[in-house]
Order: sequence, then C-alpha cells, then structure tokens
Amino acid sequence: MAIPQTNVATATSVAIRALSYFFLRWALAPPFPALIFALFAVYLPSFVSGYLREPKQELVDRVDVTVTDIPIEVEVPENGRRNRGTTEKLVAEQVAVEETLSIEDRPLNPLKTLLSGAPNPRSLLLSATTLLINALCVGMVADRLFTERYHTGDDLSFARLGFVSEHEAKLLIREPDQSKMPVTVEVHIKDPVAPFDSPLWQSAGGIKFTTNETDYTAVVPIPLRHSKMRTYQWRTSNNHTGEFTTPPPVGHAEETTTGPFTFLSTSCIVSRLPYSPFDHPLAIPGFRYLAKVLPTLNAQFMLFLGDFIYADVPRYWGTSKSDYRQKYRQVYASPDWPSVGQNLSWIHTLDDHEIANDWSANSTGVYKAAFDPFEHYQAAANPPPARKAGGLAARKSATYYSFTQGPASFFLLDTRTFRSDNHLPDTTEEQKTMLGQEQLEDFLAWLKKPEPKGVKWKIVASSVPFTKNWPVNTQDTWGGFLTERKKVLEAMWDVSRRGVGVVVLSGDRHEFAATKFPPPVPVLVAGENGEADHVEGRAWPEEATVWEFSASPLSQFYSPIGTYKERDGEDVLVKYIHKGNSKFGAITIENLEGGDQSSLKYRLFVDGEEVWNTVLLSPKGDQAPARGSFWSKLIGA
Repeated sequence: MAIPQTNVATATSVAIRALSYFFLRWALAPPFPALIFALFAVYLPSFVSGYLREPKQELVDRVDVTVTDIPIEVEVPENGRRNRGTTEKLVAEQVAVEETLSIEDRPLNPLKTLLSGAPNPRSLLLSATTLLINALCVGMVADRLFTERYHTGDDLSFARLGFVSEHEAKLLIREPDQSKMPVTVEVHIKDPVAPFDSPLWQSAGGIKFTTNETDYTAVVPIPLRHSKMRTYQWRTSNNHTGEFTTPPPVGHAEETTTGPFTFLSTSCIVSRLPYSPFDHPLAIPGFRYLAKVLPTLNAQFMLFLGDFIYADVPRYWGTSKSDYRQKYRQVYASPDWPSVGQNLSWIHTLDDHEIANDWSANSTGVYKAAFDPFEHYQAAANPPPARKAGGLAARKSATYYSFTQGPASFFLLDTRTFRSDNHLPDTTEEQKTMLGQEQLEDFLAWLKKPEPKGVKWKIVASSVPFTKNWPVNTQDTWGGFLTERKKVLEAMWDVSRRGVGVVVLSGDRHEFAATKFPPPVPVLVAGENGEADHVEGRAWPEEATVWEFSASPLSQFYSPIGTYKERDGEDVLVKYIHKGNSKFGAITIENLEGGDQSSLKYRLFVDGEEVWNTVLLSPKGDQAPARGSFWSKLIGA
C-alpha cells in the first residue's frame, strides 16, 4: 500500500494532466492555469517525498496449503449394536498450512508509473521521466499563457484592406516609425487592357504622420476610376503590398471575368488553439484553414461578426486602453495574418470579448477603453455608418453600418452597446432591447427601404444568434430579447412582398446551425353560428421565411457536446454541426435568368473542408393572396 505522499502525488498528477490537456487542446479557460500551477506546487514536494520514503521492497506473505487424502475404514453399526455391523472405506483430507514471510523487491510497473505520474522508488529513470511529463505539461501551459504577452507588437507595421466599394477602397495602415513618413500609397490595374488601361502605378494618397492618439494607425481612401469590376494591386512606400477586386455594380450579381458574387462570414479567433509547442506564439491555426481555400472562392470580403480579440482569454492582463490595443496588434502581428488579410477586405462588427464576456453594460465601465482600439483598427475601415430614416446625417463614432453591394444590401448590427442588461426580465410591460431605440428605428427603416433593381437579398449581420434554440446562456442571444425579436421578425417577413429575401448571419456560439423562421399561420376564428368569421394574425406567404446561418469559430474551441435544441415550430432546425475548431461560411449570390429571382448558396467549411451546403431562392414579389381565394375573402383582398 502506497504511503500518503505517493497518493497525493498520484492524485495531483492526474489532475495536472487532465486540466492541461483541456486547456491546451480544448478551451483556454482562464481559471485553469492558476489551478494547474497550484496543483504542481503540491505535486512536486509530494513526489519527492514519496520517492524518498516509499520503500523499495515490500513484505510478501505467502501461504501454502497442502491437502492430503488419507483412506480409513469405519465400522458401521447395525441395529444400533456395536461390533455386529459392517465396515466402510472412506477418504479423509489432511490439511497442512504453511505461512512464509519474506521481503522482496516491489514490481517495477513502468507503464503504471508513466501514466499515473507517481514516483517509483525502484527506478530513478522512470520517476524522472514521469516527473518530466508533468513538468512539460505545466511548462506548455505557462508557455501558452505568458509567451504571447511578451509579443507586444509595439513596432508592428502593417496594412490591411477595409471596405471596398465601386468607387473607393479603404486601406488601414499602421506605421509607428516616423522616419518612414510620409507613407504613400500607389495602385494600378492588375491586368490592364490596352489601350484603355494604364499599366503604370498611380498615386492614391498617403499619410504624413501617425500618433499614439490612434495607436499609429490611419486610413487612406483609395479613389477608383473604373465603373466595372477590376482587380487592382496596391503598394505602400513602407513595403506592404496586396490586391483587391472591386464589387459588381449595385443590382448585378456577376461579371464574366470574376464569377458570381461571393463573400464570407464567421467570428471568434484566438491564437494557438489547439496548442502546439512548435507554433509561433501568435499563430492562429484557423487562418491557415481559411488561406487554404481562399484562392478557390474569389470572395469580395470577409464579414467578421465579432470576437476578433479575446480580452479575457487566456486571462485578463489589464483593462486599460493600452491592454486592449495590444490584443489587436497581436492578431495583426500573427505570421498567419498576411495570407488572409493582404488580398481580402475585412468588415467588422463588435461583440462581447472585444470588451468582456457577455457584455451588457452599454458604454459604462471598460467600454471606452475597449472601444478605442476597435474604432481605430476596425471601425475606421468599415462601411459607412447606418443612416437614420429620412437620410439624416450619420452619427459620429457609429457602431453599426449599412451598405449595398452587387445583388445584396447589408446591415451590420451592434448587439452590445445599446442592449438592456441580460438578466432583466423581458415582459410586455418592461420590454428589453437588444438594439436600443435609435438603432432599432434605423434597422426597421432599412428593412422597409425599397432596394434598387436587381438587389434581391437583405443580409443582416448579428454578432449573436437570432434563434432561441441555444438553451445554454440564452439570455445573451436574441432568445433573451424575444419581444423585440418578434417586432424585427414581422418587419423581415414584410420584406418578402417586395421580392426580397432576408438572411441573418451570426456567430458567437462556436457551433454551426442553419435555422429558418417561417411566418405564423393565421388562425381562423369561427363566429357565433360556427362558420368561419375572421382571421386573427397577419397573412404572410411561406416564402417569406427568414433564414439564419450561424457559423463560428474561425479559430477557437468547439463544444464536444451538442447544445442546440429545437424548442417549437417557430425556430426550425435545418442543419446543426458542433464539431470543428474552424468554421466559416461562403455565401454566393447569382441572379437567375430574367432577373425576377436570385439564388443564394451557403457553403459551410469546417477545418478547411466543405461539409454542407444549401441553396435558397428569393421571394417572387407580388405576394398578395390571389383574388377569389379563401384567404383573400376572409381578409378582404
């Protein structure tokens, strides 16, 4: 039997290995490193004490039992009288017990030693090896936790593409080295067509200086002179290069030279998960999966739906403006970033981990410090801010955006800045709000706004899922704001009457789910005579159904256990996939022949491979009930 120190060493060793595996390969849970370090502080002295005190020999008690058969004759009395009966032969067993006590070497058990982490007093090599395994576990946890902290990115110089429209491209540049100022930007058409296109590089603007006020970032708007889709190459005087393709004209879905209109959607990235000791401290595995398929997609842009940084993972290092800025620099300093950021436009929304987990405190607390780098690194290169109904001027420092590109119109929601507290009840008397009054008004006005000819889709970008079918932490999703969601859904169903479909793209849950929201069926109410009298509820056609595709993470943990559960017929499950550390969707829109309808194809990529797809058709438009139909008579059509 092992002594107490060895038992303690075994128990703490098993805990260290299990928690280390979970932290390094599954999820960077902030409490785990401190717990692992504490366990190792208990394990090490217990291990040493156990190795020194655990006896190398053990007392072996052997008991030998010998059974000997002895034949005997027994006289059997007859009629109860002695000496008048017969004899019978029987076999008796003679048992001899011999006990031997000896001191012997304990079994070596190398496999048990290596798996358990317990000291083996008979082998210094085995003991040292199993100790080393635990030390490596702790060392890798420390490496993942602390090493990236020393890659501050203070001297980071980079340039990335922001929003690209038909007439302008935004290029965000960070350059802290003032000796390289001014930084100039030049562009030219990648494949010029003589004699109409000039092959020469042309000046597109630049920046004279940068300051710490914006963390040494600035945006250069690049004017574009061609009305048709063209591919441009760009270069800066501080040695950054890339290219971009302008979108098709509004209302058009494709050009013969570039194929159909395609864009991407996902959210959530963190470095070095799953962990590899051979990776760069700022490596992001999900970027590699994305880079693998990017050349085949011809995507216009990435619609990134929040959690671009994790301010609180693997731990909160601080809540100052400089701490948040460092997190953004670390992502852009990743050696995997250029492969997905040099030639692809990225458009961003805000979510909780840019601030703090499940943030619902509006613009209080750390919000100002957290929003500062988001504004400079993300928002500054985003599309124009969403405008209020009636075309009023856009707000300064807006956090939600809208634009129309090719065959689709987009609205990027801010689901964090204006929401009610997650834990408040959502009642008819005291309605919670996800968007806040002004954003809700702007959003509903956008839904009602007629779109130009050829625009058949309204795409809504929400950082959190629209469905209520995720029971875990539902209050952080639209499932915790059902009163406002109902108002939004009714406005979405109304859009179908104009021949435009509505699709919601979301992230956040580290899982994928395709959900559809069919309009409710009107209830037929009978009159006093028992016959049909009137209809309660509005009548929407079935093709008014709203779809949601929720895909994440691009590079983060995934839930090993499915958490999505369909509750009722309001939110209908179409497809659910929870496995995969990297997920993103590719959305392709094509206008069908005749121009009356458009198709939207959604393709899901998991760990760099396409695993599922589906195709939607936009509504046909004239959705009033046919004259003479049963429903038209009841509603007076």
